[in-house]
Amino acid sequence: MHIDPVRNTLWYDLSSPSQSSNSVSNDSNPAASFEQVLGQVGQNPEQPSSRTISNREDGLLWMHLGNGTVTEELGNVSAAPGTSSNSISAAHEAISTDYDALIKQASLKYGVSESLIKAVIDTESSFNPNVVSSAGAKGLMQLMDGTAAGLGVTNAFDPAQSIDAGTRYLSYQLQRFNGEEKLALAAYNAGPGRVGRLGVDTDEELMTVMSRLPLETQRYITKIEQAQAKYTV
Repeated sequence: MHIDPVRNTLWYDLSSPSQSSNSVSNDSNPAASFEQVLGQVGQNPEQPSSRTISNREDGLLWMHLGNGTVTEELGNVSAAPGTSSNSISAAHEAISTDYDALIKQASLKYGVSESLIKAVIDTESSFNPNVVSSAGAKGLMQLMDGTAAGLGVTNAFDPAQSIDAGTRYLSYQLQRFNGEEKLALAAYNAGPGRVGRLGVDTDEELMTVMSRLPLETQRYITKIEQAQAKYTV
């Protein structure tokens, strides 16, 4: 179970079994179990909430709490482990983009480095906010419609919404894979469920089973790493 206090949203990884007493059990009816867990979430009686549960193709179960208030009973969300907004020193000046202000805002908001966000945008869309992939992914960070809807995006071609939602989704993957960047990137490209089924926990382990991922994903990770060097100072 994960809490996103920014948009007052709960999300649950359907492809991963429960690991703690605060998690939803991975039973045959995850939505029902999710409602049970909601009983542990404090609500303001004077502000009735609107709950919407949706099972998206990204392997995550989303619940929008409306005006409800998430209490500390389910824990606090922190920045994605293993990430930092501090840049790595280098002998060159990082390349600037037309979206630096939005990227910096998202970086500070979700704890994902600016260089990684820029590298994802560069690789996904070459900074073209209007691009649509053959699979239907849209915008700067190439969000699929289901994922975009789960993240509250109303216009996938809006740079501000795409960067905010894409960075938040990337931060979810970094949280899920304990800051292992290659695993998080593979999940962003191929889906968290597919990567989770590999049964690996570290980037080093991922490299030993990389051939089990689509060739596109294998190349994607390499492209991201190469692009990130351009945006690191």
